[in-house]
Amino acid sequence: MKVLIVCSKNSGKIAPFILDQAESLEAKGMEIDFFNVSQKGLFGYLKSRRELMQKIGDFQPEIIHAHYGLSGLLANLQRKIPVVTTYHGSDINHPKVLRFSKIAIFLSKFNVFVSQKNIDTVKPKKKYALIPCGVDTELFKPLNKAECREKSGLKNDEKLVLFSSGFDNKVKNPALAKAAVKSLPDVKLLELKGYVRQEVAFLMNAVDAVLMTSFSEGSPQFIKEAMAVNCPIVSVDVGDVQEVVGDTENCFICSHTEKEIAEALRKVFDANKRTLGREKILQLDNRLVAEKIIEIYNKVIAKQ
Repeated sequence: MKVLIVCSKNSGKIAPFILDQAESLEAKGMEIDFFNVSQKGLFGYLKSRRELMQKIGDFQPEIIHAHYGLSGLLANLQRKIPVVTTYHGSDINHPKVLRFSKIAIFLSKFNVFVSQKNIDTVKPKKKYALIPCGVDTELFKPLNKAECREKSGLKNDEKLVLFSSGFDNKVKNPALAKAAVKSLPDVKLLELKGYVRQEVAFLMNAVDAVLMTSFSEGSPQFIKEAMAVNCPIVSVDVGDVQEVVGDTENCFICSHTEKEIAEALRKVFDANKRTLGREKILQLDNRLVAEKIIEIYNKVIAKQ
């Protein structure tokens, strides 16, 4: 089956979770090609229509899989090839973007949401499924902590917390993370920025905990990947974090308060042990998620 993936590349790269899913689909026999939108904003997407039509003519896909609402809207400006659209959170959580996502939801042959909270917001009546993005459990796996610190250039005697993004990403609420960590003695907060995927896997194995303080999320890969390497997690209740983490020991879901986050981190340091998060996240292995996506493709094409 030939699948054309439509997604943004206006940040200079394709989101890793989209690439991971594409690779898993290819491993299952799908022929994958990409159409990347490099321009920003609604008009940037709309201006890409001519190039998209050219790509469709060249590749002749049987189905188009769009990622994010604006990509779904663009993909549905043609009505010949059926469109499946996945919504990742920011396209649902932001009111200005949500209105365009709702058009994509109406036009798409099938819609995939990565979190139940997004479904509750949109309240779709049909042609949808809840399928969080999967995790590359072969890359993100438990490794020796000391060896990973050495590979990452980190000291063995430091207390280290990995923040979920770069400190310049305001949606991730770095100010709250910094304030919480600042109240703890001898704890260093690392920003997740400028690393390749293998380096991220090493970092998650090297640190004592990961920290998420975001204002909004869909189904954050950061949390799922931390679960896959058995890294303790401290996170605010955002997106599907509560559902993913559940009752995993040495993981804590907090309110957006500096004191509560700091106390949770203190508990992680005191326990000084890894989690059993990997056992719970294996159900979201990329290969299993790819099978669910292919099942949707087959159903959509069968109805054409």
